[in-house]
Amino acid sequence: MEELDDAALRARELRELIRYHNHRYYVLDDPEVTDAEYDALLRELIALEEIHPELADPDSPSRRVGGEVATSFEPVVHEIPMLSLDNVFNEELLRAFDTRVRRAVGLGSVEYVAEPKIDGLAISLAYRDGRLFVGATRGDGERGENVTANLRTIRSIPLVLSPGAPESLTVRGEVYMRKPDFARLNQEREDRGEPVFANPRNAAAGSLRQQDPRVTASRKLDAFFYYLPRIGGGEIGTHWESLARLRALGFRVNDEITLCRDIDQAIEFIHRIAQRRESFPYEIDGVVVKVNRLDLQGALGFTSRSPRWATAYKYPAQQAETIVRDIVVQVGRTGVLTPTAELEPVEVSGVTVSRASLHNQDYVQAKDVRIGDRVVIQRAGDVIPEVVRVLPEKRTGSEREFAMPAACPECGSEVVREPGEAAVRCVNLSCPARIREGLIHFASRNAMNIDGLGPSTVERLLAAGMVRDVADIYSLTQDQLMELERMGEKSAANLVGAIEKSKSNSLYRVIFALGIRHVGENAARLLAGHFHSMEALACATHADLMSVPTVGGAIADGVVAFFESDGNRTTVGRLAEAGVRMADEAPVGLDALGVSGVSRPEFEGKSFVFTGALKRFTRQRAEELARLLGGRIASSVSRKTDYVVAGEDAGSKLARARELGVRVLSERELVDMLGRAGVDARMQGGE
Repeated sequence: MEELDDAALRARELRELIRYHNHRYYVLDDPEVTDAEYDALLRELIALEEIHPELADPDSPSRRVGGEVATSFEPVVHEIPMLSLDNVFNEELLRAFDTRVRRAVGLGSVEYVAEPKIDGLAISLAYRDGRLFVGATRGDGERGENVTANLRTIRSIPLVLSPGAPESLTVRGEVYMRKPDFARLNQEREDRGEPVFANPRNAAAGSLRQQDPRVTASRKLDAFFYYLPRIGGGEIGTHWESLARLRALGFRVNDEITLCRDIDQAIEFIHRIAQRRESFPYEIDGVVVKVNRLDLQGALGFTSRSPRWATAYKYPAQQAETIVRDIVVQVGRTGVLTPTAELEPVEVSGVTVSRASLHNQDYVQAKDVRIGDRVVIQRAGDVIPEVVRVLPEKRTGSEREFAMPAACPECGSEVVREPGEAAVRCVNLSCPARIREGLIHFASRNAMNIDGLGPSTVERLLAAGMVRDVADIYSLTQDQLMELERMGEKSAANLVGAIEKSKSNSLYRVIFALGIRHVGENAARLLAGHFHSMEALACATHADLMSVPTVGGAIADGVVAFFESDGNRTTVGRLAEAGVRMADEAPVGLDALGVSGVSRPEFEGKSFVFTGALKRFTRQRAEELARLLGGRIASSVSRKTDYVVAGEDAGSKLARARELGVRVLSERELVDMLGRAGVDARMQGGE
């Protein structure tokens, strides 16, 4: 009994600690512990709950990894309907909205709150006694689907509210997927031969409606909250105050939301956000403008479908019409054949687009894309341009249907399509395209980061017969390289130096560079952090791999299959013989910097954003050093950002930092900070 009491006490402590750190990380963007420390707390809690099932708590943070598999989603009737918003598409229509509002309330000027319109999936959460009771999708506005189990996996959604929460509370928000996570998900699906998602919104919607919450948990969804539909007590008089109340209760509120004294300020905000929208880590399609005073909202009321006190200013669609000149097939490093549309060049959002991915044969057939078709394409943020729809009414009869080739266009070998997969693959491991793409990936910035070994150099090395696999890279000499066309003495010397330098890369980089199927950069970090050596990873069983937190069956299958190949083992052995680092003696990587035990207050727990070109080292190296010293790297600037490191040609992020009063560091100042943290000049340069 005493043991159970101790376990119960520790479980409560762990739950409170994990909830606290969840809030610091996912809501405040200001973590106090490292990922490894957080994971250790979560593992301890999961182990306790497995040993003592009687301690189970439906609101435990451990439930975020996924609960029971659902067979269907029950309908949820919204106590307060989830209405849609009217849209306006230009400044004139927005001013007309303002005129109607001012006329209806009899005021000469009205204060507004302007909010970026996240392109995600609207949700409604109901809390009882401070605990998440039910979460639902918008549905038709009157009733949605009960997706509570899936919403519990999203770490920016509080399961338990801060003290002082009312007995009953309903909040509204938006679930979305960040651009980098969307790109990663689609790449993983393409590698597995599965259909890809058209855009981050579709990916978020599909992820939230998974029958298995563990799948939702793996998709890295996020959420913002922006509305309290019913506020009792009269202590809150404005929408701005309600947002502050949401934050106090533990909800994540977008830092970009701004209070505007009148419609002119709201319009200024709309234009400012339009200039920066490409830099946001999430998709937005406009700005929502809401009357700030709640009494005025009540006086304005609702129509049958939307509130009269709010409207959505929609930005012009990031789309354009063009012609499909041809459909070509590219072979990737995993052998997947990917059809790509060669387009009549057209400008979309300031970028000239001449190619768009068609993903796979099923995608081409579903959209009925033909050579010669007029099509609408879109470019959303960092996402590769894609065909949105075909315009069949503009066909002339000269268009030609596309068929996936029966043989690999690179090597002529057989291509196969496995049951249940959308991808067609070349089965020849020696296919020139697979070798070429594998070499390019191996040398790429996020892998071995061999400066100077880009696609054109790889092509010339292959044509000259100097390399056949990635291990051959480490036997190249300066004299050999100087035999290549357009390769002078200095370029050859620099490339040899970059190859030598890459030998000291961290283990996770080597794992990622090998191109193991399903193993992306994040998975490589997890595997390196768990096994600490290539030898241990190569000997790991499927069960060993599945024991690594967040590593699923696909990754485990990919690793096991990779090391079952004698050829792959030989290549890894040759890399080791060449001096490539195959073990991480210090998991945190600090011993390599020579700074173990040094106090690093300027870095630990601080949020860094890098922008512009650095001279002394690459931005990636600078980010890696800041991360190793305890910092956190963010992609966008917010009020929670501690430092913005600005190099040459810094753009909107620098302007945003100055606007918010965030401290801006020059490259020289960053170098000085690294020196104070004990990192000498050689290590700063990555030598």
